[in-house]
Amino acid sequence: MSVQYEVTAITGKYTDAQGNEKNRYAKLGVVIDGKNGPILKMETIPLGWDGWAYLNEPRERDAAPKRQDQQRQPAQHADASNGFVDDDIPFAPIHRRQLW
Repeated sequence: MSVQYEVTAITGKYTDAQGNEKNRYAKLGVVIDGKNGPILKMETIPLGWDGWAYLNEPRERDAAPKRQDQQRQPAQHADASNGFVDDDIPFAPIHRRQLW
């Protein structure tokens, strides 16, 4: 199954650096080629959406691999009490508050 169209909609307005008012778009889903014809896959529905959407040709994605300096490095979290750094835990430790 391949993507035939990207489904986008206007979700608001913004002003660019030159002072021009522009439309803000959001990707709502895709239309894929199914066994029995096109299939619409909605991934999100914006609040206040008027129901109108655009079917756009899928954009080409950059197939070139990222350079080493552009790849995301894991974050290091330090515990304030002892300066301990734990790279294996992807989140900061939670400290309990005394409730009484």
